[in-house]
Amino acid sequence: MAELRPDRLAAQLASEPLRPAYLIAGPEALVVLEAADAVRAAAREQGIGDREVYDIEGRDPDWDSVAAAFQAPGLFAARRVVEIRMPGGKPGKDGAEILAQFAADPPPDVVLLITAGEWSKQHGGKWSEALGRIGHQLIAWQVKPHELNGWIDARMRARGLRADRDAVQALADRVEGNLLAAAQEIDKLSLLAEGRTLDVAAMESLVSDSARYDVFRLVDAAMNGQATQVARMLHGLKGEGEAVPALLGMVAMELNRAALLARVAARGGNLQAEFKAQRIWDSKQAAYTRALKRHDVARWERFAAEIGHVDRIAKGRPQWGRDPHDAWLALERVLLAVADPRAMQLLG
Repeated sequence: MAELRPDRLAAQLASEPLRPAYLIAGPEALVVLEAADAVRAAAREQGIGDREVYDIEGRDPDWDSVAAAFQAPGLFAARRVVEIRMPGGKPGKDGAEILAQFAADPPPDVVLLITAGEWSKQHGGKWSEALGRIGHQLIAWQVKPHELNGWIDARMRARGLRADRDAVQALADRVEGNLLAAAQEIDKLSLLAEGRTLDVAAMESLVSDSARYDVFRLVDAAMNGQATQVARMLHGLKGEGEAVPALLGMVAMELNRAALLARVAARGGNLQAEFKAQRIWDSKQAAYTRALKRHDVARWERFAAEIGHVDRIAKGRPQWGRDPHDAWLALERVLLAVADPRAMQLLG
């Protein structure tokens, strides 16, 4: 099986034509997102302009449409990317058969990109092994607590930033293991650091702006049931000129994580063990516990799906007859429903 480490993907994509299939999965949402973006960018550079996206989620996944897409010629380009978003990481019997058939005789005009948020030894099977033989598999395993400082330092250096050990530790303490939060802080630092090497005082002054409404506090407010705070923060973010797509990665990651925890709780699993596996720090476990009591598994899965609808609106592709045309309004409806069950009526 051709398995790639995340840090080797860019070099591999630059050194060879795109392979017929890429399976990118794992709990580190940022790594999955950036790896998938790299494949899409490579496709564009190689003249592949057509892209079809299929969301495989819920109890009745539409694998028939996926199978038809494999067989149908692209409408606007000789080659196309067929992207399957499979949050749970398991295609089921029908999906596994369709993917294995694809791998046995990959259509010459299709590059298959599969992304998944969950992955373990139990998720893979003959279908993933077959895809691995014709393509690449990249698993974004969780960055362990003792690896976080090194990850932050490497990403800062890649952005032209330098920081001493205590400054890196200060940022690690702030983001509490959340790579997306770390990445967004580093992007902000790249604009503010002005070429200087950051010590701990400079780091704290640049990243600790309590007046700034940020996406991390927004998600915390929703999980803590603070509907009024959610509305106020969204208004603040919009007023600061933030764009909805910039917020969705973090929101989607947290809602998918909550859906996973809800599934564990519903089947009587060890929630504390899952908190540890998901690297949810002690300071945030109480908020998750309260949030899980407000909604059942079906609602959490719906919240995760609704963020996909928000993404389509933000990108100018609303679902006719269903979605509002304002992405901010759609996002507010989802997060208010997360915070307060009485707001579920807003989702229709």
